[in-house]
Amino acid sequence: MLDQAQGLRELAKERRKNSKFITVASGKGGVGKTNFSVNFAYTMARHFNKRILLIDADIGMANVHILLNSDPSKNIKALFQGESIENIIVKSHGFDAILGFSGVDSIEEMDETSVALLINSLERVSSEYDYVIIDTGAGIDEKIAAFLRASTRSYVITTPEPTALMDAYALIKSIYNIYGYNNFKIVVNMVKNKEEAETTFNKLRLSARKFLDIDLEFLGYLPLTQNLKRSVKQKELITKISPTDPFSMQMRRICAVECGIETKEHSGRFWERVFDFLGNKRGK
Repeated sequence: MLDQAQGLRELAKERRKNSKFITVASGKGGVGKTNFSVNFAYTMARHFNKRILLIDADIGMANVHILLNSDPSKNIKALFQGESIENIIVKSHGFDAILGFSGVDSIEEMDETSVALLINSLERVSSEYDYVIIDTGAGIDEKIAAFLRASTRSYVITTPEPTALMDAYALIKSIYNIYGYNNFKIVVNMVKNKEEAETTFNKLRLSARKFLDIDLEFLGYLPLTQNLKRSVKQKELITKISPTDPFSMQMRRICAVECGIETKEHSGRFWERVFDFLGNKRGK
């Protein structure tokens, strides 16, 4: 067993030296975090020619295998039982994945030592990938905090729903106050239009500025469409079966921003002007 303190020190080192790791988190469940992670992985692989490894680290409530329509018997638990990470990687939709496992008895099977073991194992195979995407559980606990701290950047998924926004802020506040980590990028999911996304993000950004004295980055937004609901029921990826759907198009914009391909709509200067304007207007 790894020493837990040493494990956390190693996690901090990985965050500083490895820019490939992205942790996807959310303050509450039901905001589309896993759906984002899977479609993000597919889009990066299919449209941007990136080598992707997706990790389902939502222990106890793992469901990446459902969206991928994959057999969950080969999963991350085997790693903790001594199997090599190379032998538990499955291939799906043009990218690699490590599936999670579910059940009430599973939740305690992944402690900080297990997180450190996973991160260290990922470091060994990371040279084979352009990005390692870690889909965590909802909420705030030590396991999620460890993944966030091990990542150079983290995506926080939220929706315009007040409780989702409040919980997203609580996640950011806790991780920042306890660990000093502040590299959060925000994705607003399930919106009606761009204006609703901008307003939602601005609320979160103004709170972080006022109470935490940190700035947040808007990565992008995703609309709620009928094709999305249909694809989830059919266990299909909307970005694969409906590439011209507004959701799929916005997902490609998000991936373009991550890859450094700046678009007019998503340029930093554009968003800075938009949100400063909204903030000034609200302050009058």
